[in-house]
Amino acid sequence: MLADVGLVGFPSVGKSTLISVVSAAKPKIADYHFTTLAPNLGVVRVKDGRSFVMADLPGLIEGASSGAGLGFQFLRHIERTRVIVHVIDMAATEGRDPFDDYLKINEELRLYKDSLMKRPQVIVANKMDLQGAEDNLTKFKEKLNNDDIRIIPISAYTKGNLDELLYHVADILDTIDPNEFIETSLDEVVEYVYKGEEEPFTIELEDDGVYNVKGPMVLKFFQVTDFEKDETVKLFARRIRNLGVDDALRKLGVKHGDTVRILGYEFEFLD
Repeated sequence: MLADVGLVGFPSVGKSTLISVVSAAKPKIADYHFTTLAPNLGVVRVKDGRSFVMADLPGLIEGASSGAGLGFQFLRHIERTRVIVHVIDMAATEGRDPFDDYLKINEELRLYKDSLMKRPQVIVANKMDLQGAEDNLTKFKEKLNNDDIRIIPISAYTKGNLDELLYHVADILDTIDPNEFIETSLDEVVEYVYKGEEEPFTIELEDDGVYNVKGPMVLKFFQVTDFEKDETVKLFARRIRNLGVDDALRKLGVKHGDTVRILGYEFEFLD
């Protein structure tokens, strides 16, 4: 699994800005298309204490399901999320019709893999601080003509109404099993995320003599684990073992029964 939540939408709808203001992720943001060529991951913390991993996924284009642009690569990212957050430029700053954008993106998802349409999808009306957005939102709702589909208006730029969005996404995630939408093997996911210069984990000896494990991949696995369920705890253990953490600890001299600190939490090392 790449992330709990995947942001999808046409280029320049504000996905990178959104993830940059709700997490510590710092994606490249510019005024031209395709500034995101690979997913940016960020841990989102809701004010009530819940948290989840969000991925800013590369912008889709019409024809992506047929391989246009980097279509297949983009769509494979979406397969590795549990909730889809569909970001729409409601101010139509690119001159496109917001409702047409909504239909086209969903059609690309459906054509690529119909099962993607079974994932919970949150519609986010972004750029509500700009002129014309309110009128466009009214027209959007009229065309959608479905009161059961919730639309959350926000402004990622001014940070308007972000709490409502984050609470809603967290509520949805609470109803979904962490492994419900896993369609690819763990090996595939690990191989994909390893690409890049940043080390997947680091181990440091703290002043109290305990080895502290941290890093982007460890954090990702940690955030999606429900430690009250044995099966997800075992999955977490397998994931960090496959990551190489166990072997690295042994090389540093950690033995059976020793305490290991992972992201501030202490675990007993069982060999």
